[in-house]
Amino acid sequence: MLETLISFSIATLALALSPGPDNIYVLTQSIVNGKKYGLATVFGLISGCIVHTSLLAFGVSAIIKESESLFFGIKLFGAAYLLFLAFKVFKSDASIAFSEDNVEKKTTTQLFKQGFIMNVLNPKVSIFFLAFFPGFLFSGSLSTVIQFYVLGFIFMFISLLVFSAIAILAGAISTYIKSHKNVGLYLKWTQIVVFVGIAGFILM
Repeated sequence: MLETLISFSIATLALALSPGPDNIYVLTQSIVNGKKYGLATVFGLISGCIVHTSLLAFGVSAIIKESESLFFGIKLFGAAYLLFLAFKVFKSDASIAFSEDNVEKKTTTQLFKQGFIMNVLNPKVSIFFLAFFPGFLFSGSLSTVIQFYVLGFIFMFISLLVFSAIAILAGAISTYIKSHKNVGLYLKWTQIVVFVGIAGFILM
């Protein structure tokens, strides 16, 4: 149980640190508008994860009750999807690009709402949760709904810490990225290793 949760936490940390549209957006807002605005965006994005966690918890738990073989099929889909993501990262450009031009000035409330809506309405987040979480169920006796919520809150807590750090340290991070061209390459291969590792964990 503890080993599974530790593995899940490490995978979540690696994914949160890897460059993606969410943390790049947080970085850009923080650089242009300030830390407070970046943090508002972070809280909006993280809040949206509650919706995805709830849909996953009740939807997949119902499937598990109906059919173990169907649940196994979901895990196979999850492993295949994560390998697909690893391949997409492998084929992508390793450079990290973020534009500070034409970033619209918004209030913290507007940024919170935008972050929340961006997350909730993004079908890729739902698919990712479906691929990522089922392989880390950690108890044979505890309700699967509770387990999914435990995983969801671990995911949200770690992502909140990492994204908040990005918002607070935005200036230093952007300067470092611009002066160290190999950062993108290292993070790219970190993503690939994490995706392949999670897929292997699910299949095993």
